[in-house]
Amino acid sequence: MLVGKAPCGLRYAVRRSGRAVGYCSLTIKCGTRDEGIHHSGIAHFTEHTIFKGTSKKSAKVINSYLDRLGGDLNAFTTKEEIVLHSTVLKEDLGKAAALLLELATCPTFPEEEIAIEKGVVIDEISSYKDSPADDVYDKFEETLLDGHPLGKPILGTAASVRKISAGELREFVKERFTPGNMALAVVADIDEKKMEQGVLRLAGKVFDGSWAESAERQLTPVETPVLFRKTIEKRHHEVNAVIGGLAPSLYDRDSRFAAILLANIIGGPASNSRLNDLLREKNGWVYGVETSYTQYSDTGVMAISMGCDRSNLEKCLRGVDKVIKKIQDERLSDSALRSAKKQLLGQLAISSDNGETQCLSMGKSLISFGEVSTDQQNREAIEAVSADMIQESARTIFNPESLSSLVFL
Repeated sequence: MLVGKAPCGLRYAVRRSGRAVGYCSLTIKCGTRDEGIHHSGIAHFTEHTIFKGTSKKSAKVINSYLDRLGGDLNAFTTKEEIVLHSTVLKEDLGKAAALLLELATCPTFPEEEIAIEKGVVIDEISSYKDSPADDVYDKFEETLLDGHPLGKPILGTAASVRKISAGELREFVKERFTPGNMALAVVADIDEKKMEQGVLRLAGKVFDGSWAESAERQLTPVETPVLFRKTIEKRHHEVNAVIGGLAPSLYDRDSRFAAILLANIIGGPASNSRLNDLLREKNGWVYGVETSYTQYSDTGVMAISMGCDRSNLEKCLRGVDKVIKKIQDERLSDSALRSAKKQLLGQLAISSDNGETQCLSMGKSLISFGEVSTDQQNREAIEAVSADMIQESARTIFNPESLSSLVFL
């Protein structure tokens, strides 16, 4: 893998991988938290509308540009990034990378297309009412981080989206879509030096020196979260509940890896995670339960989410307390710790074997750290986690005095 920075400030990483297809992603350090004085939801709306035309291509041409090559073009918005990504045959990788940079640097935001897309996004906002498992988590995090830039909803509101104008979109892109805020990642079965030369040529062609300096993101630690215990009557067949609190940030390296292991032990994707084993496999109280750990630049959120029948809610909550208390009170044995690390390393290895996942991870790492951690570095960080660190992580994150909960009944 080759990692570097073009003269314009664009970071890049290229990695050779023996696949017939190539993957590329453009990660832009510009998410919901960076909306500032702009209307709520503008980052997500920008992601939608940059596909609606550039100074070189119409929306129709953009939509079919990679399709006719058998490729795929997509995007998503988080609270800290906008990500454009594509999968194509490796011989078409240069076209895909050029299109991603074109979309990010010269969108035109046609008025008629914006009006249509507002309807699409407002419908997306409304559709969350039909997905309580997603809605309850979003509302939990928004309440927990209320007043902080990370507490804003990614989609915005129907009212705020209606107010976004083409001029505001252009201003937002001019402010945030600068080469210093971008990272291009490429994974393909092509010589790495050749890929690097292609990236540098493309960056030199797209960025001619007239671009503004990148705005620095102001980090704001969440020292006192909003604590709450809320129950909202929704009259759904299934009860949806979230319990959690603040966790280590993306830059709290040692504590972060301990928290990753802790989340996997408590409610990771495997059926042998402690909550899965107790609540679903042994008792059949839930259809699904998981522990998520979201890492942001200045804080993190760890939350246990589950859906169950009303009659099983109290039993599930007691089960969660039991699982957490055991980890807080009883230090993991050496064999249990080894097993937990082995499982996590296996999950990460399988995940990274997916070219698209690998490419997106490289872009995230570049934009966050300016480098891409190797598999060996990640392994060493996980192996360095001790049983005491996991126990301390459980005691800190799941301290009863700092936990919040939200239940949709």
